[in-house]
Amino acid sequence: MTTLSEALRTTPTPPAKATGPATSRLRAQADGMAVASFILGLLGTLVLNLLLGPCALALGALALARGTTRRGRALLGITLGAADLLLLALLITTDGTVSWNIGS
Repeated sequence: MTTLSEALRTTPTPPAKATGPATSRLRAQADGMAVASFILGLLGTLVLNLLLGPCALALGALALARGTTRRGRALLGITLGAADLLLLALLITTDGTVSWNIGS
């Protein structure tokens, strides 16, 4: 017959978080996605809003979902991606075009 103290000693402990090479590789990929999201969102404010804005949104969301250490860059990429789409909507409603128009 086992006592309570013996049962507590033989109870397995829950496994620790995985910190192997696979986890570090996924985190590095998530960091790269966060930086790419920021760059695509920034470029999307100047050219190709329709293409780069949604890409920035998707990459930023994926980076956050995968636990990036560059959380600020991912959030900034999402913000810039949304600003790209808002800028595109503004251009379409004011000029009736999807491109910048400098001059007359």
